Amino acid sequence: MREVRKRIGDLLVEAGVITDAQLTQALSQQRELKMRLGDVLITQGYISQQQFIEVLEFQLGIPHVQLYRQKIDQKVIQLIPHKMAEQHSVLPLRVDGNKLILAMADPLDYFAIDEIRILTGLRVEAVIASQEELLRAITRYYGLQGSIEQIATRMQETQEEEVLQTAQNDDSPVVKTVNQIIMQAVHMLASDIHFDPQDDGMRIRYRIDGVMRMERTLPIGMMPVITARIKIMANLNVAERRLPQDGRVELDLDLRKIDIRVSTLPTLHGEKIVMRVLDMSGSLAEINQLGFSEPNRLAFVNGISRAHGVVLLTGPTGSGKTTTLYSALSHLNRDDVNIITVEDPVEYHLTGINQVQVNSVTGLTFAKGLRSILRQDPNVVMVGEIRDTETAEIVVRAAMTGHLVLSTLHTNNAVNAINRLMDMGVEPFLISSAVSCIVAQRLVRRICPYCKESYEPEHSEAEQLRKHGIHAKQLYRGKGCGECGRTGYKGRLPIHEVLTVDRGLRTLILQKGSDQDYADYAMEHGLIPIIADGLRKAAEGHTTIGEVFRVIGREA
Repeated sequence: MREVRKRIGDLLVEAGVITDAQLTQALSQQRELKMRLGDVLITQGYISQQQFIEVLEFQLGIPHVQLYRQKIDQKVIQLIPHKMAEQHSVLPLRVDGNKLILAMADPLDYFAIDEIRILTGLRVEAVIASQEELLRAITRYYGLQGSIEQIATRMQETQEEEVLQTAQNDDSPVVKTVNQIIMQAVHMLASDIHFDPQDDGMRIRYRIDGVMRMERTLPIGMMPVITARIKIMANLNVAERRLPQDGRVELDLDLRKIDIRVSTLPTLHGEKIVMRVLDMSGSLAEINQLGFSEPNRLAFVNGISRAHGVVLLTGPTGSGKTTTLYSALSHLNRDDVNIITVEDPVEYHLTGINQVQVNSVTGLTFAKGLRSILRQDPNVVMVGEIRDTETAEIVVRAAMTGHLVLSTLHTNNAVNAINRLMDMGVEPFLISSAVSCIVAQRLVRRICPYCKESYEPEHSEAEQLRKHGIHAKQLYRGKGCGECGRTGYKGRLPIHEVLTVDRGLRTLILQKGSDQDYADYAMEHGLIPIIADGLRKAAEGHTTIGEVFRVIGREA
């Protein structure tokens, strides 16, 4: 392929992607920030990563590769030093004769191409890959792969009694490997890291945007030392392999405070470990940033603005209930309001709010903590979760004695919470008098903005929308790109169902009605079912109908 010495800025202007004024502004910022021009243009929002790739691909004929599909020999990786790969955002893919195929974020970076040509003695042929894919691949092949090979070699000769010593040595490859796995998870915005022991090795999977994604499989000989290292980090008993254990790790990564909850579980092939990752440096969203539709937002704000009553957040684990609760507390947080919480664990530290951590070892349960809180003259109380009858009854009675109580409950939808409290032994007259608002919530994946495209709805999709009074001439989906890992989705947004307990519903509760009775009444009086809220957000182009049904189920 003939080398074309053209500047990327001129090429983007010629393609009509940016203006001359934007290029001039970006060049000025480039000198200040000392970044590549393409990175400056993307950071400033002048172009997207996908637009950048498409211009180079179609205007110059430079191929675009998807790195997750590439199988790269470690010998090829060793042609370019780690530091140089990071500095220029490049990754060697393969050698064809005297030609090195090189993945680059900016294939017009001729300085990098010349440097690598001189270093390797090979002619360089550039292909395009997204910056995000390159960062992940460089971490995988340079940092993680090298440590894995060192551990695998050492473990062949290591006796069981040496495993603990290896896991405790901060300079050992196992420490670097575990740290790199965590750093990669944080970079990919994973909520959980799964270490799954199998008969042929230990699988590492990340949960990203609520969906499990396979990352790699570690050799079977590495399982004991990886498990030991994680237990040491979480202050767990390394020798105990027969019982489940729970612990916690706090790390500072790239000036970000990361909180990790660790859970171990004995399985047939060894101990399964799950690390739940929480980025404590993230700012807390305000209520109007939580994705509520306007009717649902008004109903929720009205519920938490009352002087007393119970406001419940319902949904499965990982549906964003705690984030919504914290946003509500932040909304209520004023100097003249005494707010106290009892949580397990405390996930966000809120200035001006008294937060209590449940401690089962010392006997500080939700119920015991809540009783003590009520003697501290609170206006607002937040209970992390209603797990048993005792806690449920105290919550309800606290609301009846003039307190606003916020809590969570595991139910499928809002109306299920009423009979769930009855099943826990709370009397109907207490529920009727105390509960004022119930919110059901789920998280659906958001369409990737970089590869979003419109299409005409299929007949079945249009029919599903019409069932809920929604009409859309076009829907949206993601094609899949480097920014979203080829999934078509990037990030998540909540969908809601907000049930206000009014006089009519209180009467039905006293009559011990069924879930269907409550739902029918609520629908007649303005309840927007969670499935309808999700489909409306699909019609607005935020998510897809398939994603809504994946999370809610078609029986909703």
